[in-house]
Amino acid sequence: MPPPEAGAPPAREDALAVARKYALQNAVMHGGSCQVGPVISRMLGERPDWRPHARALSPVVKEAVDWVNSLGPDAQLGELDSIDPALAVKETHERDHALPDLPGTEGGVVMRFAPGPSGPLHIGHSRAAILNDDYVRRYGGRYILRFEDTDPARVMFEAYRWIREDMDWLGCKVTDVFEQSDRFDLYYEHARRLLAMGAAYVCTCSPEEARALKEAKTACPHREQPTEEQLARWEAMLDGTYPPEGASVTIKTDIADPNPALRDWVALRISEEVHPKTGSRYRVYPLYNYSVAIDDHLMGLTHVLRGKDHLNNTLRQKWIYRYMGWKEPYFHHYGFVSIEDIVLKKSRIKEAIDAGEFLGWDDPRLGTLRAMRRRGIDPESIRRYWVEASIRPIEIMFSWKTLFAHDRIVQEPRTPRLFFVADPVELALASPGPLEARAPVHPDRPDMGVRHLVLPKAPGGAYSAVVPSADYPAIEKAGRFRLKDLGNFELVGPNRARHIGNDLAILKEGVPIIHWAPPGGPRTAVHTPEGATDTGISEPGALDRDSQFVQFERYGFARIEVARDRSGIEAFFAYR
Repeated sequence: MPPPEAGAPPAREDALAVARKYALQNAVMHGGSCQVGPVISRMLGERPDWRPHARALSPVVKEAVDWVNSLGPDAQLGELDSIDPALAVKETHERDHALPDLPGTEGGVVMRFAPGPSGPLHIGHSRAAILNDDYVRRYGGRYILRFEDTDPARVMFEAYRWIREDMDWLGCKVTDVFEQSDRFDLYYEHARRLLAMGAAYVCTCSPEEARALKEAKTACPHREQPTEEQLARWEAMLDGTYPPEGASVTIKTDIADPNPALRDWVALRISEEVHPKTGSRYRVYPLYNYSVAIDDHLMGLTHVLRGKDHLNNTLRQKWIYRYMGWKEPYFHHYGFVSIEDIVLKKSRIKEAIDAGEFLGWDDPRLGTLRAMRRRGIDPESIRRYWVEASIRPIEIMFSWKTLFAHDRIVQEPRTPRLFFVADPVELALASPGPLEARAPVHPDRPDMGVRHLVLPKAPGGAYSAVVPSADYPAIEKAGRFRLKDLGNFELVGPNRARHIGNDLAILKEGVPIIHWAPPGGPRTAVHTPEGATDTGISEPGALDRDSQFVQFERYGFARIEVARDRSGIEAFFAYR
């Protein structure tokens, strides 16, 4: 994406107004103190046409920062509220969980998310996707989605589309998309340059021999061969002279480095496996650290966020930057996250899907984002979780409970209520008049309306309702019970009761409150993350909630899918 064309310098009054807004926002986020750098970054994110004049903006921004820092925290919030009330509310709510500022962000940032297309994204991938997106939103700039698809054995053709869909669902605003399989000519060009400058060599040792030499801190016998010979051997790699594993391009580092992982490392290797996208066009494939270093530079990366498990990779990639004389991006390594109680490994999932063990990539037992979406989890909840976890270097254990707590905060205020009766037991209810209920769609939201539920009358004269079989022992023990939002009843025989009024005072006696449904409601199957399926009956209004997230009262939150012929419902459980 080309930079915006330079225009006239901004009017001082306009620049000062924008500077004050973002200085106030920065101060509210950080306990009453703001700094020039983050303010300039946010200004240029809003007004990219001002980037050519970033240096000239500094005095205006400093004036705004000095003024804001002279105010107390309450005054700062009041001023921000007068300028942008929505921003004030947002920062008041989120200031304790905002990500820390990054250095070197003047003029915006270029960041990337770089998955391998071996399947759709899972909850672990969402961390890097969201953190990078959050910073690009803050500072302005470009957000690159780069498919790292240089290993033919780990490419699934459908995954290119799935990953883009997952990113859209997360709300990540990608500006540029690249596929490494389209960039082999660039990797070859830089390999020749590195060989020509003596920074790399073509090794024809077997993998076992090369490994033994590195472990012994001994140089490969091909390491110092003349440049002409290195380039000739490179061409032989390309033309088919060497078989797979017969030769590799290796980057020279410190062969005596105390860390064995950093001693001479392989950059390109020979493979004749057919690539799902490029077929047999190439036989020399770049490996991870080599292609990443080349692409991060050519794509203009300013900041690289990655887990601490990539520390050695960062050190390897820096050798390329030093040899080529490139400016390094800012590297930040956050702590490793452990995610338990869920299947994440894509190869294992694919095998299980092929064997019929899972319903598909969106099976509720999986940790894929497609499974999260099918269960009705709001992506804003996932964003809040990772922003709160931040980019600290400490290792963390992912908590599903915490994620669901975030989701409840996001969704509960707007989620309609419904009755679902699992493993139903039918009750005959005697009543002198019709039995019908007007239950709120949401107990705290009168504006969402009511659910009108009517019980049918059986030929024998009694009305009929179904209740959960798990609740029937409590009904038998208490003798009296309340059907929620319908009325009070007294058991008069097996599966028979009579209506005894609607006085809520009965609740003071501790009678059980039971949820229920008309017996003719849609048959419903609720699939749980544990692999179980609860079957039963939902209230009729559930048929009008296709693809919606609902709360089945006294059961849990779930997303509904209505059959095309409206013959029944499948629901995918989220949490209690």
